[in-house]
Amino acid sequence: MSETFHIISDGSCDLPSSLVQEKNITVVPFYVSFDDEQYLREKVDIDVRDFYQMMVEKKGVYPKSSMPSIRDYEKAFRPFAENDTPVICICITTKFSGSMQSALNAKDLVLETYPHARITVIDATVNTVLQGQYVLEAASLRDHGFSYRDAIARLEAIKSTGRIFFTVGNMEYLRHGGRIGKVAALAGGALDIRPVITLKQGEIFPSGLDRGRKRTLKKVMSLLLEYLQESALGAGCYSFAVGYGYDREEGLAFRDQAVAFLREKGYAIDEIPLYQIGATIGVHTGPYPLGFGIIERGIHD
Repeated sequence: MSETFHIISDGSCDLPSSLVQEKNITVVPFYVSFDDEQYLREKVDIDVRDFYQMMVEKKGVYPKSSMPSIRDYEKAFRPFAENDTPVICICITTKFSGSMQSALNAKDLVLETYPHARITVIDATVNTVLQGQYVLEAASLRDHGFSYRDAIARLEAIKSTGRIFFTVGNMEYLRHGGRIGKVAALAGGALDIRPVITLKQGEIFPSGLDRGRKRTLKKVMSLLLEYLQESALGAGCYSFAVGYGYDREEGLAFRDQAVAFLREKGYAIDEIPLYQIGATIGVHTGPYPLGFGIIERGIHD
């Protein structure tokens, strides 16, 4: 089926490079730095696994991420403007980054040379593996023959259904990044209490505290189940993914437990994709984020 438009995303989408190539998606990478001087392009100059390895080995060192530049986006947009190929560019929630503003500024620059270029920049209102699922839904709409305008309308319609339910290894990185209150951070350090967090519509919300990894992961699964039970749609109408950080083996085990848990509750889920959470979010969560992303499919019965 002929392709009617091209999809671009910033690097927060955390899709595997092989899948990006398979789906013909362009990714504009974020940057990460451990010393405030040398900024490396994620998945270009530094592998995500190496990023986490450095976090684990350099305890007390807090890396920083930096958004793609206007120039980065301009270089991504220009070839498609030259060929009169419409573009949908999906960016991380504006509550977390100025990436979308860089894309909008780049769009204006490209339009100066190619005034008829069609470039639509969308605030995903989500990030990491959930943004990746959203980008894959855009690819599905394209590959099923949706027009440029109809695909944009459908993407805008489903994005509010996106949720991330996750936990972290400890509160250290969330505290350092100002994502939680100091009192909660102090409690976490003293009592091994860890947060359970929901991300929706661009913002994070506390969904509970508990002791130990097993208890918080059980709560994460319960949040996903509650979301499905409250929905008027069946589980088959949603795209799921599990996101993990440094520990792939833990991610695999959690994914398998989740599939068994959902099937036990009556949801015919055969498999959930497993993706590694990238540096853009990892700098805030630390090496051990783990949880679900879920969003309504662009196409379903």
